[in-house]
Amino acid sequence: MPRPKHVPASDLRLPDALEPGRPKGDQLREIIESVATEAGPGRLMPSERFLAEHFQVARGTVRQEINRLVADGVLYRQHGTATFTAQRQAAHIDMLTSFTEDMQARGVVPKTKVLHAEVESAGPRIAGRLNVPPGARVFRLERLRYVEDEPFAVERTNLSVDRFPDIELFDWETQSLHRTLEERWGVRADWNDTAISAALPTSHDAGLLGIEATQPCLIIQGTLHDQSGGVIEAGRSLYRADRYTVFTQARRNGS
Repeated sequence: MPRPKHVPASDLRLPDALEPGRPKGDQLREIIESVATEAGPGRLMPSERFLAEHFQVARGTVRQEINRLVADGVLYRQHGTATFTAQRQAAHIDMLTSFTEDMQARGVVPKTKVLHAEVESAGPRIAGRLNVPPGARVFRLERLRYVEDEPFAVERTNLSVDRFPDIELFDWETQSLHRTLEERWGVRADWNDTAISAALPTSHDAGLLGIEATQPCLIIQGTLHDQSGGVIEAGRSLYRADRYTVFTQARRNGS
């Protein structure tokens, strides 16, 4: 990941002072967002102390507006208090397509590091999700996903070895899981039960993703099915919320 670039104070187009008669917080937010847009993604922003002293406002007021822009995805925090302009988020549009297909459709070459790829005995929870007996042989695959050399997501999934024999023999750092399932076993995803929630990463996952343990992430838990209703895989993955947006499309049946 390239080192974020510092934006020197002399290069910033900051007003000399806030306008009288307008809420200070609103003005600060507009100014900071404008600076972030002009600076471009991945740039180090001025410190809270600098902005507070420059505009003669309380540091808490500056922190509040920066926090709002972090929540809006304009900025992100790293290494404690440093604030950077956010990168353009990669959007995951179709929950039936793979990470590899999503990124390639956007002209990005994804990279993968396999963290775990072993056959294990299914516990009650995974057995229930895969619709196999407890103790059945299950392939557990855990991969760290990169976009432009930046850690993006920790994907964890489980598949039945009885349904996909020898699945553990493939090179999952170079091969797409969904494409391999279709080409090798003729299995194609048809629908997905998906639950999405916000959570803080564990210290282990934060280390893998190169983020602070206080940075919000998205947990995406899904069970993928084929056209006959059979379970293909059961996964629970962690995505960086500052790099990942989930778009859904809903349609009412009937009138």
